[in-house]
Amino acid sequence: MPSYARYHTPEMRAFEGEGCFEALPAELDRLGCASAVIVCGRSMARDERLLALIRRPLGSRLDGICADVRPHSPLSAVQAVARYLRSSGTQCVIAVGGGSAIVTARAASILRAEDGDVASLCTQWLADGSMRSPRLAADKMPQIVVPSTPTTAIPKAGSAMLDEASGARMALFDPKTRARSVFLHPAFTASAPLALLHSAAFNSLALAVEGLLSRTAHPLSDAALVHAAGGLYRSLVQGGALASPAERRDLIWYAIQAGQGSDHTGAGMCIPIGHAISSMFDIDNGIANAIVLPHVLRFNAPSARRGIELLASALRVDGGGTDAGVAAVARALTQLAAATAYPSRLRDAGVARERLPDIAAVAMRDWYLRNNPVRLEHPGQIEAVLRDAW
Repeated sequence: MPSYARYHTPEMRAFEGEGCFEALPAELDRLGCASAVIVCGRSMARDERLLALIRRPLGSRLDGICADVRPHSPLSAVQAVARYLRSSGTQCVIAVGGGSAIVTARAASILRAEDGDVASLCTQWLADGSMRSPRLAADKMPQIVVPSTPTTAIPKAGSAMLDEASGARMALFDPKTRARSVFLHPAFTASAPLALLHSAAFNSLALAVEGLLSRTAHPLSDAALVHAAGGLYRSLVQGGALASPAERRDLIWYAIQAGQGSDHTGAGMCIPIGHAISSMFDIDNGIANAIVLPHVLRFNAPSARRGIELLASALRVDGGGTDAGVAAVARALTQLAAATAYPSRLRDAGVARERLPDIAAVAMRDWYLRNNPVRLEHPGQIEAVLRDAW
């Protein structure tokens, strides 16, 4: 282990407002790119009114629109986008939409640039239980992001693809694929249905909470995660009232903060469980995280008192890092399900009890578990939390 600590804040330019796309041509120039491809899902590609806002300032510099994005970024979709990027000869990617669009664009940029089979490019579990991400040396196309939902994917360097055969996540990591520029346009942030907005916000809240509970901490990550957790919580408490452009914009800023803060801290058990459930059942990550998060918090609380104290402050509940604080924070998180009309138990969401061991086994292979406050030695620990949540 090194005898020093490191905190890294990557570069990211952000443009906001109805006229933000006027800056797109100059931003392409700054990035040294003559042209760009838009990567999005089919529903976004059908919305000519929205995409015209990007088309107009780009003009002939737009090489095309690739609409092969699918939910959860399955490997086959990522490979399809990589083929499109390769054949188009483009120099920049503009990811438009939610987390799946952003992750798919990043991962496809890696597959387009790197030689070798996909498995050799992914983060690997080693025999001693540690993990290793191969160094991906090839140059990558700059990434520009136009988000429609509050997703922590916006500032990240990792890309998690879904292995459709096993249900496991395949992780790619390359800092060169971080978003160089983010454009927050009110028409795009207004385009997401409320249910999708809630789901993405719950994902961001879960990551902020797990970052605060993590074994790794720093004053800068604490500041980002406390602000993100508090803002996301108070926004979700409103339930269906997230209608104004300012509220939706602020949700995205909170998600960016949660993503940046958790870059340093990592996460814990909740995020892997959510990914496992969503890959095995027709359930959004946000719903799974909302149900499981209070149970994960109680499981980890004995080893995360400092984080509980920060979280109690962020959520403005009493008790600090004491048992009373744990109960108050868990109660506040549980009440969010009612505010957003989410089920409060896994069984009410359609998760079969006999599949809990399978969920635990898939979650156990997730790299996020490294920084869980309680060290996880076997899937039975995860299954116990799932039984409590069921």
